[in-house]
Amino acid sequence: MTQLTGQPTTDDDIVHLTVPADGGYLGVLRTATAGLAARLQFALDEIEDLRIAVDEACAMLLAIAPRGAELDCRFAVTEDALTVEVTVPTVPGARLPAESSFAWKVLTALTTSASAAAVDGRATISLLTRRASGW
Repeated sequence: MTQLTGQPTTDDDIVHLTVPADGGYLGVLRTATAGLAARLQFALDEIEDLRIAVDEACAMLLAIAPRGAELDCRFAVTEDALTVEVTVPTVPGARLPAESSFAWKVLTALTTSASAAAVDGRATISLLTRRASGW
């Protein structure tokens, strides 16, 4: 089941999207990412970079998710930035790629910042992208 809810908070908007942890659903997350970045008036190349980064983060998480899991994505929209947090349950003993890996180089090159955490059988990758100034 795909779920999309927007909950405005004091300073920003939060959008949650849950999809099956299956590569066939990544297009939904890429489309949501592009739509929210466009709402912030990101430049076209910034939108594409963020779509690629979200796709890469999800691919990293899908590799360590158990069969039948759900991928949770939380978008936080502020005046000049979009934060994307993607979370998935993990199989026992699973590890995210090292920060020196090619996948992490892609994430850090395409976003303002990227981080990861694995706690209590769940892994999360957080991406922050700030809109370039000058619009």
